[in-house]
Amino acid sequence: MKEIIVLGGGYAGVLTAKYLHKNLKKNKDVNITLIDKNPYHTMLTELHEVAGGRVDEESIKMDFSDIFAGRNVNVILDEIINIDFNNKIIYNKEKTNLRYDYLVIATGCKPTYFNTPGSEFVYNLWSYQDATNLNEQILHCFRSAACTKDGNERKKLLTFTVVGSGFTGVEMAGELGEYKNELCNKFDIDKNEVTINLVDVVDHILPNYPDKLVKKVEKRCAKLGITIKCGEAVSEVGNDFVTVGKTKIPCMTTIWAAGIEGSEMVDKIEDLKKEGRGRLATNKYLQAIDHKDVFVAGDNIYYIPEGEEKPVPQMVENAEKSAETVAHNIWASIIDGDFEEYNPKFNGSMVCVGSRYGVAALGSNPDKPIKLSGFLAMFIKHFVNLIYFFKVLGFNKCWSYLKHEIFMAKNRRSFVGGHFSNQDNAPTFFLVPLRIWVGFMWLASGVSKLPAWIKDWTNVTSMPNRTQYWALVGETPEAASSASQAVTSTDVTSAASTATTTTDAVTAATTATTSTTPSGSLFDQFGTWLKNMFEIKATNPMPRPRFIHDFMAWIFEHGVWGKGDTFTIFAALLNSGMMFAEIGVGLLLIVGLLTPLAAIGGFVMMIIIYFSGWAYSSIFFYGFASLACIFAGNAFGLDYYFKPILDKVLTKFSLTRKLYLYFRKEK
Repeated sequence: MKEIIVLGGGYAGVLTAKYLHKNLKKNKDVNITLIDKNPYHTMLTELHEVAGGRVDEESIKMDFSDIFAGRNVNVILDEIINIDFNNKIIYNKEKTNLRYDYLVIATGCKPTYFNTPGSEFVYNLWSYQDATNLNEQILHCFRSAACTKDGNERKKLLTFTVVGSGFTGVEMAGELGEYKNELCNKFDIDKNEVTINLVDVVDHILPNYPDKLVKKVEKRCAKLGITIKCGEAVSEVGNDFVTVGKTKIPCMTTIWAAGIEGSEMVDKIEDLKKEGRGRLATNKYLQAIDHKDVFVAGDNIYYIPEGEEKPVPQMVENAEKSAETVAHNIWASIIDGDFEEYNPKFNGSMVCVGSRYGVAALGSNPDKPIKLSGFLAMFIKHFVNLIYFFKVLGFNKCWSYLKHEIFMAKNRRSFVGGHFSNQDNAPTFFLVPLRIWVGFMWLASGVSKLPAWIKDWTNVTSMPNRTQYWALVGETPEAASSASQAVTSTDVTSAASTATTTTDAVTAATTATTSTTPSGSLFDQFGTWLKNMFEIKATNPMPRPRFIHDFMAWIFEHGVWGKGDTFTIFAALLNSGMMFAEIGVGLLLIVGLLTPLAAIGGFVMMIIIYFSGWAYSSIFFYGFASLACIFAGNAFGLDYYFKPILDKVLTKFSLTRKLYLYFRKEK
């Protein structure tokens, strides 16, 4: 058996283990083990959101049992004491002494304090526990300030200093700038009493970032009430003060985000070459120097790619790409394949300043990045996060992320404000009457077709036949063969005669053509269109854009219509499916069972019916009303009882757990 051990359950460690499983899942002679001291993976890039009270603390955790469900990855909760690289033995706290054939070191980093006195008094932002501790401290300060009359004590409680103006520092300061408004309202404190300092020894915030974006961030910080103090180092931190340069600032909360260095695990390693602040030197295959069976991933890597001057950055994109390279090269070593060189191209970075504003410098050329700010930058940030979370925990985590960041955002703290969130926690039972009514109408529509279907299931009644369709649009099939040709004939008799020779077509064309292809001025056409929009008559189906008409005509001609005015078997099956779908959606909405699926089904049927050209304006009401009831089954519906049972059942099946197809709430 080949034993592969991955040290660390951060971004790089988790993805390395998943990629290893993917590459080696057919090899039964390989064991993959991940070792971490916690039973969960923490989303380090979102820690500031928990500290700043934007999202619940559970939103940044992903249990290893969920991540590796159905995969050949064994997780051990332990701490490493030492590693014997010559004999390939790991000494751990549990004293089980693990043997390995391949070792992956992905233990991340830790904060560095640059020998600053009083570092024990700072609040870090480097772990799940750090984020929750900091959030509790912020709340404690506001609670205490609301109850004290001592002006000096109150000032200390309401002063917050963030040390470090890199990505973490700026994001934490921005989060505090928003959070203070919420807490001031909650505890009846004047916003002007709160002081937020962002300090750093460098000349300006976000070093190495484009000046244009830096100025925008500075402007946003000023708007949030953040005071920037650059060019002065923190010389000392105390329990109730922080000294910046020669100025002693009364402060009960000092948040340290000033730099990182190698992890405690890397500090213990003596047999591997180190560079920089405790990073492990590697070759181009990400193997540790002098130990080819040891690979390094993520923040622990010190490697300068060919043509570059600096080592790869300690960022999430590096963790992800290095994990893929390490997993490939271990797989190649086992099967005697070709190794892959690590020569990553990074696509830029994004910084958010609170929940509503951000900046981004994108592109593989750092000298000429694409500079974005505001809504678009925040959209890209969330989109990139979703891509990463899908790789880690699939649909389950993507849904959880959207729920916390958008659909359940507190106090409109989302890049789309509160437009997509339930701001007032409005009860869903107000939608119950609408849900039942819409369900009844879908059911009635389907049941009304049932007698004819029972008599002859091939008798299609829900779609226009060839005569009705071409009479409806007032043109010939030949005239519509080119998608670019507009309707030019308004002669009702001519349109009917070219479409069919029956007298019924003349009547159909007379009633349909004038309503769907209005003539006259643009104003007259718009007026006719509005009249058709709100007039519910069998002779006035809803008008459609030309490209939809041409597309559907092609489908009808090649799949729905037979010879003359007959329908194909495919049309009969489609008609049957729509009828049973209407009945099914109606019943599910009425009883409130699987309501999200039924609601989406109603919306999809609205689109299908509209595309067919046989839709009246009322169908839009039923379609959109169905969508409005998407979560209405939780009140006075069977979903109230069924969803908890469904989640328990889904999480018991290895396939659904492996594919992350469940809605289980965070523990």
